[in-house]
Amino acid sequence: MEGKVGFPEVRLRRLRRTEGLRRMVRETRIGVDDLIYPLFVISGSRIKQPIQAMPGIFRFSLDELSPEIEEVSNLGIPAVLLFGIPEMKDELGSGAYDMHGIAQEAARKIKKVNPELVVIADVCLCEYTNHGHCGVVVGGEVDNDKTLELLASTALSLAKAGVDVVAPSDMMDGRVAAIRKCLDQNGYMMIPIMSYAVKYASAFYSPFREAVDSAPQFGDRRSYQMDPANVREALREVEQDIWEGADIIMVKPALPYLDVISKVRDHFNHPLAAYSVSGEYSMVKAAAARGWIDEREIILEILTAIKRAGADMLITYHAKEVAKWLSNL
Repeated sequence: MEGKVGFPEVRLRRLRRTEGLRRMVRETRIGVDDLIYPLFVISGSRIKQPIQAMPGIFRFSLDELSPEIEEVSNLGIPAVLLFGIPEMKDELGSGAYDMHGIAQEAARKIKKVNPELVVIADVCLCEYTNHGHCGVVVGGEVDNDKTLELLASTALSLAKAGVDVVAPSDMMDGRVAAIRKCLDQNGYMMIPIMSYAVKYASAFYSPFREAVDSAPQFGDRRSYQMDPANVREALREVEQDIWEGADIIMVKPALPYLDVISKVRDHFNHPLAAYSVSGEYSMVKAAAARGWIDEREIILEILTAIKRAGADMLITYHAKEVAKWLSNL
């Protein structure tokens, strides 16, 4: 361009010279308020069970939950994402919508420990079905429409138990509308829906399936979760969920799908969450345990990249350690 001034008059390194200067011009910042911590609660008592594939992450029984909630609260983390692992599973995942189910009781327990902590509850059937699929199975396939009523009942039972946000992760068509209608008709019109709007059929979920014992007993979830090759379809999913009443949308996984996060951010103004999933977490932990990477620097760089791509909220198993690091910055 004519008249453009370049080197040596322009030296872009000037503003990188010291840490103070770098901080002044930093475009993307992570804060504790960005963090959401996934939490696994299991039926039984006196259980604080390590998840082998996810070092540092545990499954808690209700009687062991208070110290974890107190730590999360003291670190200033504003929200948890709750997953329940029931004692018994059945064909229709009835534990998901049981008013005294494990997730419902966990929500009550958390609210007693800290009423101000935002409890986001996962809404899905996969943790509760004996076949491991996210909906009602008919003739060897997940029946979309028969699943909707059960998802709505699950969301309603969780709202009655005191959760602040319901988060459908099943990827059934029409589930946001079904949940919104059910909540509104029962007086819970102020409960927001955080929709897993863009959930890919990803290989990065493997450690999570150990955590909640939810691996499908036959087939896979590719008929309802998204093809990792598609991005235009992701925009259609988000548009549909917003039209149906989603208040917050989510992209999952996060790191391998930064381009998707960015495109969603460019097209929509809704609050956007990104879920840095179990496989992302476990790879970092495995490499750090072998001394191959600087764990702190890698984690902060990954989360910065996810936020830079456009995420407002970071769902991450690293939340507690990140909160500790940020408090010392």
